[in-house]
Amino acid sequence: MSRIGNKPIKLENGVSFARNGDEITITGSKGTLKQVIDKNIKTEVKDNEIHFTYDKEEFSAKQGLARALVNNMVVGVSKGWEKKLVIAGVGYKAQVSGSKLVLNLGYSHPIEVEIPSDLKVTCPSVTEIVVSGIDKQKVGQFCAIVRTKRPYEPYHGYGVHVDGEKLVRKVGKSAGKGKK
Repeated sequence: MSRIGNKPIKLENGVSFARNGDEITITGSKGTLKQVIDKNIKTEVKDNEIHFTYDKEEFSAKQGLARALVNNMVVGVSKGWEKKLVIAGVGYKAQVSGSKLVLNLGYSHPIEVEIPSDLKVTCPSVTEIVVSGIDKQKVGQFCAIVRTKRPYEPYHGYGVHVDGEKLVRKVGKSAGKGKK
């Protein structure tokens, strides 16, 4: 029995829910999102809340998945999603230039990353990147793409990482230092 799948989703003011076959459409003040879910997962709107049910026990995991996806959509169209990336390193910096994010990450050349049209990317300072949008998956995917350009390096702490992420610092070699 799915605990997450049994929790109803409260529809905020201005958020509408529609289901056409397998496709769920959520519309809010920030935009519209669509998601295909399994036809065996039933949806029902009661008292401005969406409830998810299933007929056979084998669909309990899909009930939780469908509920989580729709909840992310409801939050996205009402409040939006935002992630903050932090750049650590001497001379490392970022800036938005038109529809591209330009990164100077210690290489001999700047790295340009194309910004998707449905995301908003800003740089409040040269070492911070704020990615926001209504689709949680697209926000996270863009952050993952930017992180791959210079992954976090645990010995010196250089690289790109998500703000608030637990980072592990490693101790370098210490054997033989100071001995002759």
